[in-house]
Amino acid sequence: MSKIVDMERALAPYIRADLARKMVFLSGPRQAGKTTLARALAAELPFAQVLNWDVAGDRRVILDRSWSPDAALVVLDELHKMVDWKPWLKGVFDGLPAGQALLVTGSARLDAFRQSGESLAGRYFSWRLHPISVAEWVAVSGATPEQALARLLERGGFPEPFLAESPGDAERWRRLYIEGAVRDDILEFSRIGEIRAMRVFIDMLRARVGSPLSLASLARDLQVSPTTLGKYLEILEALHIVFTVRPFHRNIARALLKEPKVYFFDTGLVESGAGGEGARFENACAAMLLRHAHFLQDSAGRDVTLHYVRDKEGREIDFALCEKGEPVGFAECKWAEPNVPPYLAAIAERFPGAGASLLVRHLRQPEQRGRVAVERAADWLARLAA
Repeated sequence: MSKIVDMERALAPYIRADLARKMVFLSGPRQAGKTTLARALAAELPFAQVLNWDVAGDRRVILDRSWSPDAALVVLDELHKMVDWKPWLKGVFDGLPAGQALLVTGSARLDAFRQSGESLAGRYFSWRLHPISVAEWVAVSGATPEQALARLLERGGFPEPFLAESPGDAERWRRLYIEGAVRDDILEFSRIGEIRAMRVFIDMLRARVGSPLSLASLARDLQVSPTTLGKYLEILEALHIVFTVRPFHRNIARALLKEPKVYFFDTGLVESGAGGEGARFENACAAMLLRHAHFLQDSAGRDVTLHYVRDKEGREIDFALCEKGEPVGFAECKWAEPNVPPYLAAIAERFPGAGASLLVRHLRQPEQRGRVAVERAADWLARLAA
């Protein structure tokens, strides 16, 4: 546990800087380390207060706004559970004493607020905390990229299992994590009678990582309507259990109608047995690319998004990073095969201004083949922005 406390997360210096200027929102999956990061930032100051809505005594202080006016930093944890928290927070922020900073943390509902935060426009900066990445672990631990990726594939990127003493401890955490998410978080969005179907749906998704998702087909297996299954998927996305990657297309409406691919924030949830190592590896790359895109959005306001490519003949490229709707990079993931897929080579020629990389988990020697860079995946991932 001490390792979790001692590890400074990569977002810490950015949040410190933003707290000197505006209120800061910190969102992300449950148990990704939001509260730990907030407490670490508070501990750096001579006097700060951390108030958690789930604690009765803290909740009274929050409702009465009776925290000390001398606190340099006030952390409001899980505030999104408060009814009508947005207009309440606007009043709090507008009445803050000079020199007092405000950090608000939460998960699903707080992150959804990013998309409709008119009442607080101009008053806050927002950051999303992701699980640990190769780049982050290399920076804080001195591990090699290969060591970082190996541990991430074994444990997943959430701090507690990643830093656990043994793989067994990591698996015990994971079982409790998914059970808690289904039992507690999903009930906020769904009916108790749907919990079993949601649990089965999660298990089905674990075996379908990296493949275009046909909700109609899965709905038949679960004996529910595709509309209901679409709602389940939206809930899992809102709770940061999964995220979707949609196909790249200049016609955005058309892209939204195509089948998404679904990945887990916790790479450790992906089934890895019976040749599934490749799926877990692809999921890890997807999670780190999403973190990279979110960091560029949150730190610089850049319009960076993550997609995949699929043509009419069914040929695919795993990932396309786009900025303002134009591709800036393509990446294909391979466990050990270093041969460049013809479609990746063709796309690299079609978009010469965008980089194209073949990310190989086990590669003897990096090389450049035409416009495609064949690279060790661990080294490439270590160079991402976050």
